[in-house]
Amino acid sequence: MTESTWVPEDIVPVTEESCSVERLSGQLPAQRTSDSPVLAEHTTFKIGGPANKLVRATTRDEIIAAVSEADRAGEPLLVLSGGSNVLIGDEGFDGTVVLVDNHGLEAEVSGCGGAFVQVQAGEVWDDFVAYTISQDWAGIEALSGIPGLVGAAPIQNIGAYGQEVAQTIARVRTWDRQKQELKTFMASDCNFGYRDSVFKRSRADDQATGRFVVLDVWFQFGLASLSEPVRYTQLAQTLGVEVGERVDARKVREAVWALRAGKGMVIDPHDHDTWSAGSFFMNPIVDESVAARLPSTAPRFAQPDGRIKTSAAWLIDHAGFGRGYPAEGAARLSSKHVLALTNHQDATAADIVSLARTVRAGVMERFGIRLEPEPVLVGLEI
Repeated sequence: MTESTWVPEDIVPVTEESCSVERLSGQLPAQRTSDSPVLAEHTTFKIGGPANKLVRATTRDEIIAAVSEADRAGEPLLVLSGGSNVLIGDEGFDGTVVLVDNHGLEAEVSGCGGAFVQVQAGEVWDDFVAYTISQDWAGIEALSGIPGLVGAAPIQNIGAYGQEVAQTIARVRTWDRQKQELKTFMASDCNFGYRDSVFKRSRADDQATGRFVVLDVWFQFGLASLSEPVRYTQLAQTLGVEVGERVDARKVREAVWALRAGKGMVIDPHDHDTWSAGSFFMNPIVDESVAARLPSTAPRFAQPDGRIKTSAAWLIDHAGFGRGYPAEGAARLSSKHVLALTNHQDATAADIVSLARTVRAGVMERFGIRLEPEPVLVGLEI
């Protein structure tokens, strides 16, 4: 194997005169999942038919081998990294599904350089967040409670409550399916954007998995028991602080969990109102002329390129789709947050798609803005 952009140097040079380095290694507690080929058992939607072939890959080499075998055979490939951001068709997947299940964490920690942490793609994201807080590594505390695995985080550039994972990622190691080699992306090469990255954009419309399969991720954290400055108004209000203040990172985690739970965004196996892929539609980013036609009460957030981001939840609600819509049926909007489409009662993928189409058409008719789905759609179109 060759690795096309591997950079062996440490991010921060360390000398004995400036500070000492502590090295940590191990893995977080693994959460074993089913080996059933029925894909509904591997997604937070609890929806999806059977896979033709399912492979659990527990090491980096096993991931590469399973992906390469499918590619050599010309089979469709779906790599599942927690199943929290995907909606799979009722017919299932006529190809190979690879469950990412590799584990391990290594860190170099110093008072002058912070924490430089390598994490395998199969570690559970929220367990990793909790671990960073326990170690006084600051930077992802507001991303608590997000389901899925570490390997999925850079693909979607997950974000919440004023933080994005792009703010702490140093590099991402992947398997390049096209060149059949390892490829490491430095943060500047990941082309991170709002819920976007080079990894996400490498997926063609007719493919379930993109060109680059994430194997492990490096993070750079500052050392602090306090959070990064709180940037999100609702979170600041919940914490009782001003925007821009720093507070105990543990309190930020508790507040974020409470906020997410109140919106049905924390997965509860006993509560169908949380059986979803989280936010189903992305917040639209529109030209200023489009934003000017919105009611004055519509949220507006200026973007660096001059465009305006508005709230998908606000648009959905003000287009006439309230919480719990349509009040009956297998697929409904969450009773806690209109941005989540839920598997309320034995819903099929077709039920979710039908609801999504209704909501999107209503927002388009009312505001002239086309909502785009956030989850990966496998065997489906909206």
